[in-house]
Parts: sequence; structure tokens; C-alpha cells
Amino acid sequence: MKKQLPHEGHRERLKARFIENGLHGFEEHNILELLLFYSIPRQDTNEIAHALIDRFGSLKGVLDADFSELCTVKGIKENSATLLKLIPQISKAYAVATDENEDLIFESADKAGYYLTNQFIGETAEVVYVMLLDNSFRLIKTVRLFEGNVNSTAIDRRKIAEIAIKNNASSIIIAHNHPNGIACPSTDDIQTTSGLLSVFSSIGIHVLEHFVVAGKSFVPIIKEAQLSRRPNSPKLKYI
Repeated sequence: MKKQLPHEGHRERLKARFIENGLHGFEEHNILELLLFYSIPRQDTNEIAHALIDRFGSLKGVLDADFSELCTVKGIKENSATLLKLIPQISKAYAVATDENEDLIFESADKAGYYLTNQFIGETAEVVYVMLLDNSFRLIKTVRLFEGNVNSTAIDRRKIAEIAIKNNASSIIIAHNHPNGIACPSTDDIQTTSGLLSVFSSIGIHVLEHFVVAGKSFVPIIKEAQLSRRPNSPKLKYI
């Protein structure tokens, strides 16, 4: 006689529930449990999902955890860790693709800030992005510059200038994130931004704004720090 499993039919029920209602009503461990069905085909994933939450504190904590740290949890091997790390990157790709389906014109700081928060989805280290704009504030492209501590020596001004000139950009918007922090510019952020304004105005490229981003929050450094710009330089609209 075939031995009945303690959670027989559980996978099918959880899948059916998702298909019918999406993730509405799912607890965080249920979401992980469902996801792990596809990398752990013949094992109860409920216990593993609880272990992940216990170790990293939340669904976000699990998805933000380093690959190597995920693999230290019992039941999580390379395939499962890869799947978990893939989810934030898919979310980012979806959000960015949704934005880029439009003809994007960034005449306002808020519009640029909201757009940039999507660029940082899944980023767990400090990263710099630059938006290249034409003289009508239309987006030419967005470039991920580098990962690491953001300061006046780390930001390669020559590289930014080369990218801007190559793409015929007349203006740029720079952004970096404070992972696991708050969107509050540091003294070094302000000094770095002041230096960028000076250097790029001398070569005819306007730095419209430098945002610091944390999650869905963003702060425009140039506006908040009241940094001076050249007279008659283009400006974003601020609410």
C-alpha cells in the first residue's frame, strides 16, 4: 500500500489558489514555499520557507540576501538560491521595460525620481546610474555606471562625460542609492554633487539633478542643498 504523504495535494492546492487569486492573502512563507516548488520538486518546502524567514527576517530579507548566505540554509542548494536571486532582477526588468515602452520626457524632478527608483530594484550594494537626456529632456538612455562607495573620487567624471558626448546628451541626471538606509544626502554626497556641477558646466553638459534613492524614496540633492548653477542653465520642475 502506498504511504500517504502528510501534505498530499498541498502543492496543487497552493498552485490553484495562486492561479485563482494571485498572491492575495498569501503569507510571506507561502510565497517562498510556492516559489521553491520549482527548484525542489520532491520535498516539503514549507519547512524550508519558514527557515528562510527565520534566518533573514522577511521576504525582502530573503530576496536581498547574498547567494552564499542563502546556500547556508538547510534545503537550499544552488538551483534554489539562483531562483531566489532571480526574482528581484525579474521585477526590475519588468518595471524598467514598462517605463521604456513610453516616449519618456523628464521635465519634472518627481517624474525622474520615480523612474529612477525602478532602476535600483534588487540592488543591495551602492550603485550609480546616469540618465542621458537631449535638449528637450527626452531620455536617450540610462546607464549603470558602477557599484561601490559613492564619493568624489569614485565617480569617474571622465567616463560620464565620454558617455554623454558619445550619445549627444545635452543634460544628465545622476542617481545613487543608500541600500538599507534612508534617502538623506551625506556631506560627501553634497560635495560630490557640487564638483559635478562645476566640471560638467565647463564642457557644456548640464547636471539637472543628483538623486539619492532608498527604496521608493528619493531626494534631489541639488535642490535640497541649494547648490548654485550657471545662469540660464536648464532646470527641472519641482513641486
